[in-house]
Amino acid sequence: MKMENNSVNSDILEIQGLDISESSVYPVFLAVLFFYITLLISNFGVLILIITEKSLHQPMYLLFCNLSVNDLFGNTVLLPRLLADMFASKKFTTYAECVTQAFCSHTFGSASHMILIIMAFDRYIAICNPLRYASIMTTKTIVKLSVSAWGISLVLVAILLGLTIRLSRCRSVILNAYCDNASLFKLSCDDVSINNFYGLVFTAVLFGSSIGSILVTYLRIAIICWTKKSKELNSRALQTCASHLLVYMIMLWTGFLTIILHRFPITHI
Repeated sequence: MKMENNSVNSDILEIQGLDISESSVYPVFLAVLFFYITLLISNFGVLILIITEKSLHQPMYLLFCNLSVNDLFGNTVLLPRLLADMFASKKFTTYAECVTQAFCSHTFGSASHMILIIMAFDRYIAICNPLRYASIMTTKTIVKLSVSAWGISLVLVAILLGLTIRLSRCRSVILNAYCDNASLFKLSCDDVSINNFYGLVFTAVLFGSSIGSILVTYLRIAIICWTKKSKELNSRALQTCASHLLVYMIMLWTGFLTIILHRFPITHI
């Protein structure tokens, strides 16, 4: 049987993501608002502290700046719009706005993983080769690594979204709380096998490289701490690695949760 494939010319999309009940909308709104305000205060606080405190003008803290800027960028793209939509009975956006939000959100996620990989390498050098740290992790090196992280993320996401915007559309409803690549190519009735393939490779490479890098660096750090049996080294490793590992686990869980929600969507709160 031949499938009907009617192209949609309208640039207006309706967002039908999380349907929040009237009894839940205010608690959810306040919780998300509190989270966003806390995120703004903490990240701006980190940036101001690093910029104003000369003792923190070191390569390691440039990475913290990268992470804070990326965190502000990614969440500001998503959360204010999500907060505004909570009280709207019908949620609409344009196709261009949706593509822009998807591009920014995917760049945010990709850059976060790239920066955390660099931070893992930085922690490895600091703990396992402390005498060579200053000569290896120079400001110039950190800048190059940071530019590479952002550049690779932008290119990979540009290809991801480029494959999607070439598709014609036969639907105009986004079945997600915000716009992302999967939500966009689901608007099409065209063959999206190449989109699925590239998206799978993109996700596998990103998650595989970040998980692999974290496992390798932390395993080598653990081996060094075990063989040297130094309380000072163990204490320094715990202090420097705990926060990085916590941030990475949050990012990893968020990424997996996004994938799961696309496979098993929640339609009502």
